[in-house]
Amino acid sequence: MQQIFVNQNVQINNDMTITGDDVRHLNKVLRMQPGEVLRISTHEGDNYLGEIVSIDNEQVTLHITEEVASTELKQKIYLFQALPKGDRMETVIEKAVELGVYEIIPVEMKYCVVKLDEKKKQKKIQRYQTIAETAAKQSKRSIIPKVHDVMTYKEALEYARECDVNLVPYECKEGMVATTKALEKLPESNSVSIIIGPEGGFADEEIDMASDMDVISLGKRILRTDTAAIASMTMVMLACES
Repeated sequence: MQQIFVNQNVQINNDMTITGDDVRHLNKVLRMQPGEVLRISTHEGDNYLGEIVSIDNEQVTLHITEEVASTELKQKIYLFQALPKGDRMETVIEKAVELGVYEIIPVEMKYCVVKLDEKKKQKKIQRYQTIAETAAKQSKRSIIPKVHDVMTYKEALEYARECDVNLVPYECKEGMVATTKALEKLPESNSVSIIIGPEGGFADEEIDMASDMDVISLGKRILRTDTAAIASMTMVMLACES
């Protein structure tokens, strides 16, 4: 079932009209026909099913038949991702959205290989937001997660501390015991931050700055930054869904 996001009021048993970029995709690419059903999510996170009444190059008319359950986690997950090289950030965004992230914050850290100027930052964020929207539609999210502007590490820590639980995957002497203890906090929390280091690893001073947070382990193996993000998101999603 295809999904679209709308910025308008939706009411059961009423008709609504869709215009814009979604129309071309539904009509020309997917070749959808009257009688087929779409999943519609509002920007407030409400979800409905709508049957296509008519469709052409300009608009789609839907009849709203029922409201359906949200696919969102109770907890808001904030993923702070050190800027990786190549297209790894795009992979992280796509998979994190599928796994239930609420917001993704790219972060500049000391050992980041990638350094972006202001023009590149804005273009990257626009590209990242498009990827998040596409992934949200594919995974039937009830919202489109936001990709935040790039932050410094100090700014990221200040923002992360607004969450109930803060997780920092790093070399942890307690191993998976520390990870288990931290994850046990999640079912009773409303928000959680995950701070992922860069290819070059966290600088010592960066770990010192996060000493008030839960430093956890992702196992005995060394993971690439994109793998660490996906592994962390998976563990957090499992703990939140339990």
